[in-house]
Amino acid sequence: MNILSRLRNEIIVSIKNLFDLDNEVVNRIDLQLNVGKDKSFGDLSCNAAMMLAKVLKQNPRQVATAIKEHVEKSEELAESIASIEIAGPGFLNVTLNSSVWSSIVSEMFTDKAAYFALDENEKKLSYSIEFVSANPTGPLHLGAGRNGIIGDVLQRVLMFLGHSVHREYLINDAGNQIKLLGESFRARCMQALGIDSDLPEGGYEGDYLVELAQNCSVEFGDELKEKDDVFFAEYAKKHMLQLIKKDLEDYGVEFDSWVSEKRLHDDGSVQAALDLLKSKKLAYEKDGALWFKATEFGDDKDRVVKKSTGIATYIAGDIAYHKDKFERGYDKIIDILGQDHHGYVKRLKATMEALGYDSGKLDVILYQVVRFQEGGVPIKMSKRAGIFTKLRDVIDMVGKDIARFFYLNRKVDAHLDFDLSLALKKTSENPVFYIQYAFVRGNSIFEKASETQELRDFIGSIEQLNAQQAQVLFADLGDDEINVIKKIASLYDVLRSVAASYQTHQLAYYSWELAHAFHTYYASNRIVDADNKQITQKRLLLTKVVHDMLGVCLNLLGVSCPEKM
Repeated sequence: MNILSRLRNEIIVSIKNLFDLDNEVVNRIDLQLNVGKDKSFGDLSCNAAMMLAKVLKQNPRQVATAIKEHVEKSEELAESIASIEIAGPGFLNVTLNSSVWSSIVSEMFTDKAAYFALDENEKKLSYSIEFVSANPTGPLHLGAGRNGIIGDVLQRVLMFLGHSVHREYLINDAGNQIKLLGESFRARCMQALGIDSDLPEGGYEGDYLVELAQNCSVEFGDELKEKDDVFFAEYAKKHMLQLIKKDLEDYGVEFDSWVSEKRLHDDGSVQAALDLLKSKKLAYEKDGALWFKATEFGDDKDRVVKKSTGIATYIAGDIAYHKDKFERGYDKIIDILGQDHHGYVKRLKATMEALGYDSGKLDVILYQVVRFQEGGVPIKMSKRAGIFTKLRDVIDMVGKDIARFFYLNRKVDAHLDFDLSLALKKTSENPVFYIQYAFVRGNSIFEKASETQELRDFIGSIEQLNAQQAQVLFADLGDDEINVIKKIASLYDVLRSVAASYQTHQLAYYSWELAHAFHTYYASNRIVDADNKQITQKRLLLTKVVHDMLGVCLNLLGVSCPEKM
């Protein structure tokens, strides 16, 4: 547990002892680090008084006064707390002594992994995250970029904190869309052989099938005339998956497993799940079809899981798939889906409850659509008009780093406007450029400082400094340094908030704020001062910590850490 967490816990224990509170009440106390620029809010803002007022049936400010007086008398907290002020209806604003910030930054410098790691009050969890899972009927669409970045950054954060994560892609290769893909590809192959052939109604018209058919016709020649529908469907699916995997690789997204929906049908998993529902008397036959009693679990109507034709519906495959995931024993199962699946979530959770699983373990992240614009003017995506429609187009146009950040830079449940004109700028207006430049600025400062032998020796020995040596250098902190350290320290809370809320955009916002704090600090302070060795060493060490934290953020975002720009 890091210093700041220990301090928070000590304050909470002090409050618990004062009012003789049980753990259930204590756990509802929200003690958060305030990194706002307004110093009147202190360093730690605690709403404990307002949370406890109803339980104690007292006025919040009276509760706040009692807490203030009790904490001020605590010998354990005396060295850490400079003052406590009561604000508004009962907020407790705690200002820390500068020595606390010296200890915090020293701890982060010497062992940043330990600083951010799960502490004894936090449980290491196992997660399954299924994301992207686009139909293998063509290249990834623009919208897949948002799905992919949410899942990828979330798993990076969870892994960084110490949780275990299994990343999964469900290949939707069962059902009519693959049959239609095969029929469309057959027509293109026949055309490639010079044979008139029309696409099936509602078939896939993309040029990617034309190009693939040309390659296939070269490979097999007239043999294609004798191939059956299964060949064309499997050949097209295989090459579409290769295309999808290449796009994801270039986007910086990887998976631990690729699960075939078709396999779930072929190996009997889907039928077994439906039989289990029937054995529990939660499925019935009507008009030749099999229906799931979804209304018994809060759905607005019962749902067909197998049609009268004997074909399983889409949700039947999902029942089998999620049954398999629950049986693997994950603590949390996360699906990332488009907002248009909103009504599907309750249905999916209902099926898991019906099978006897805890549906509370299943979380579904629903993200809104992406709208592209240029200079604030919306762009209508149209193949016919020559405007790109694929994720590959975005990656090729703006690059992986910018594509990832811009797709992430908004709450998942809000529409995202991707401004191409801003994405292509190489100025501080572009947030990716701004953050990366802060990282590069650290490199430049070290390079400049290394021009003198004494500072070169110091920089070379930085990694060997222990916490005590670092704390000596940070003994005399000014307000500018403390502001930067506050911002660095708040990454602890940001990462935990991302892990709890799945709002990955918070990391993008934070990264910009940290870069801004460093740029501001640099503009106001001379880092390398040949006339003052002590100040120079302190500021170089702080620059090192900022540089490392920016590196952590960029790595979690999946954005590169350039040496120069």
